[in-house]
Amino acid sequence: MLAAVITSSRAALDSAARTMFRRNFNGDQLMGSPVADNGIEVREISVRHGRRLALEGVSGRFEPGSLTAIVGPNGAGKSTLLNVLAGLTRPYRGEVVCSARARHGLAYLPQQTEIDRDYPVTVGEIVGLGLWRNFGAFRTPAPALADRIAEALGAVGLTDLIDRRIAELSVGQVRRAFFARLLLLDAEVLLLDEPFAAVDAGTVDVLLALLARWHAQRRTVIAVVHDLDQARAHFPSTLILARTPVAWGETGSVLTDRNLAKALSTA
Repeated sequence: MLAAVITSSRAALDSAARTMFRRNFNGDQLMGSPVADNGIEVREISVRHGRRLALEGVSGRFEPGSLTAIVGPNGAGKSTLLNVLAGLTRPYRGEVVCSARARHGLAYLPQQTEIDRDYPVTVGEIVGLGLWRNFGAFRTPAPALADRIAEALGAVGLTDLIDRRIAELSVGQVRRAFFARLLLLDAEVLLLDEPFAAVDAGTVDVLLALLARWHAQRRTVIAVVHDLDQARAHFPSTLILARTPVAWGETGSVLTDRNLAKALSTA
């Protein structure tokens, strides 16, 4: 199966291949170069869940290459907005303009609670799903693709767990595995729903470093974040959401006591 191919291929990696991957990963690009038009515009987005209004009149723009935190109280519509951006939820009013999505250049990482950890799949196999368009659903990946899977696992510190089933992993290890899959997707736009929730400090540091690299590569990254200190320290842009935008812009001017109090009173 996939994990066996990855394991044998990893042993065959030569030093030149490893050097090339690391140069790309730490430099200006990872697998490819995102195109300039990778921003997202939302126009008067409104969403209902039954009788409940989840989002109302959300308008604004995530600039190309921006790194944005979405914050707000529980029930503010943060996950709903990511689902709309990803094309998983259809608004009853408004539209999303995202050319990257039409090019299959958008990747979405759901919350931990939406991931079935009991599914009988290994770490190598779950990461390899990021390359399924390259080899199809029923074929084994070529050795060159397996090399990329092994290197992505190395980038998140999971090389030794390649054959481990995801049910045996810690919460932080599962999160790292899904970030490794994002590396292989090579997306222009990345949507992350609570990527740091319930993970250890070491994993948070690894994931924040990946976000910083994506931002340096001019990929557009949007993440739902609960830790306001993390948002202030690592995200240049912030959207405070309370079913409708309370404030949206440069993090230092958005994350004020007044705006946060307004969000709590509006939700």
